[in-house]
Amino acid sequence: MNRKWKVLVMMMALIAPSTLTLADWQNNLANYHRISTGNGTAAGITEQKAILIAQQHFKGRVLAINQVGHTYRVKILSDQGAIQTVLINVQDGSVIVAH
Repeated sequence: MNRKWKVLVMMMALIAPSTLTLADWQNNLANYHRISTGNGTAAGITEQKAILIAQQHFKGRVLAINQVGHTYRVKILSDQGAIQTVLINVQDGSVIVAH
């Protein structure tokens, strides 16, 4: 853990209200890490936007969405019963692969 991260954690511990849950702390720290490292959706599209983009290629029900690096993987159960996968660039929302 780098120094900046440790300082942030200590500051949050001192000023945070006692009503914060462990999940709140984890979310806050994860968001800080995404923003400070440039990873995640801070500078890119949201999961909801990725789902909308994927559903433009395949109509159906979204089974899962995962982020791996700078790529969203959206799995869709098509209206015909097939499972389709769409890979979407997190930064700009472009479709990498749709199959």
